[in-house]
Amino acid sequence: MEYTFDIVGVSPVLYFFDHQQQNMQKSQPQRIEYFGTDTCTLDAFLESVESVPASGGWNLDQVVDTVIEFWLNNAESIQYWKTRLKDAGRDNLLVARVADIKALQAEFESLLDKNL
Repeated sequence: MEYTFDIVGVSPVLYFFDHQQQNMQKSQPQRIEYFGTDTCTLDAFLESVESVPASGGWNLDQVVDTVIEFWLNNAESIQYWKTRLKDAGRDNLLVARVADIKALQAEFESLLDKNL
């Protein structure tokens, strides 16, 4: 299985919490997970991905490797998001997504189909 990791934005804590609650109510197991952290550090994201549900068939070692690889190869992006989080203030989180590549592709395709 192949995974992808990306920082997707800054969100108010309550909005992110509401989004997570809505995702938990879906009947199908997701192969896409979103994580929020109040600090932009590798350690914070590694700690977050450790909570990936084991029931979803995730390979945690591969997920961790994907996060580390992103961190090593995207210094400019990380600095950008670190600054955006600081600018946003205390009640905000930096949101990242880890996903099975095929599941993410299917999600994007379904969004495109809805918009046609």
